[in-house]
Amino acid sequence: MKKFDLELTVGFFLLIGIISLGYISVKLGKLDVLGVNYYSVYAEFEKAGGIKPGTVVEIAGVEVGKVKSLRLEKNYQALVEFSINGDVKIQEDAIVSIKTKGLIGEKYVQITPGGSDKIIPNGGKIRETESAIDIEELISKYVFGKV
Repeated sequence: MKKFDLELTVGFFLLIGIISLGYISVKLGKLDVLGVNYYSVYAEFEKAGGIKPGTVVEIAGVEVGKVKSLRLEKNYQALVEFSINGDVKIQEDAIVSIKTKGLIGEKYVQITPGGSDKIIPNGGKIRETESAIDIEELISKYVFGKV
């Protein structure tokens, strides 16, 4: 009987350890297992360089969503789909920009709220966009005297 109790105790603690590791993995990976309420918003950019699916979307420095997908449209513009937290409402006249954290840091998407009372619905499009600034292009223009 003692051996059975010992095996049962070890198995119980092993099960708790595996569940704890799974929980930590999900939390550190910022995965949404339970399906948080999100809605999709689109924007077209001339240049969407540096962003990819999973890139952070921020408003006032607070993460409110992620880039869901990118694709090239027939007019040679990049159509970017954002997955925005359902609690956050974006005005019709908001401006979406591609920014860089630091001088050579990673890219992120910043949404500057507008003043309109109209809210962009699920599947709607943000009309005002600012494309990514290409530092290398600016430096080459400066070096070769085209600025």
